[in-house]
Amino acid sequence: MSATLPILYSFRRCPYAMRARLALAYSGIRTELREVALKNKPPELLALSPKATVPVLHLPDGIVLEESLDIMHWALGQQDPANWLKPADPALIAQNDGEFKYFLDRYKYADRYPDYPLAYYRQQGSKFLAILNGRLQQHAQLSSADFSLTDAAILPFVRQFAAVDPHWFQHSGYTALQQWLDNFLASEHFHTIMRKYPDWTAASEPQLFP
Repeated sequence: MSATLPILYSFRRCPYAMRARLALAYSGIRTELREVALKNKPPELLALSPKATVPVLHLPDGIVLEESLDIMHWALGQQDPANWLKPADPALIAQNDGEFKYFLDRYKYADRYPDYPLAYYRQQGSKFLAILNGRLQQHAQLSSADFSLTDAAILPFVRQFAAVDPHWFQHSGYTALQQWLDNFLASEHFHTIMRKYPDWTAASEPQLFP
């Protein structure tokens, strides 16, 4: 394996790792992907990033990027053929990563948060879905007619929310949001980033992504 390739520590279903992979694949940046077993995190990851969460990108010059948005901005800074950065909406991404993620976690694992019933967490998270649906009624993507960093950063989290109760989501009335998510799930980008990789160990053969 070429020593010049960035190394990406990832976990297939993690929405933060998904959006990092999405930006890397879109930018055409080849990496060595190391799929992490979350219950048995490799010491190489822990040495790079003591916080031990994915994604982590180790660049050939030694720089370590430990946050998914930093990885996305780095990738798009290398190559951004469709101008994903131009219409991006940092405030909407921050709302996704803050309040919406807070209620998403509690909706997914309501049994761990018994202070309120599942329906309460869903109702609170749905406030953000309504905002997204309203935007998508105005134009095809969240920031404009064109797909952007905003869409790439938020889509994996909406996918996770929808998957908690697909029947409820399909009957929620958020038709524009449903179409936006369906388009993403049918896209080449999604299928590229969701390819399965074996868990990585120091003895593993290198795996290229994309």
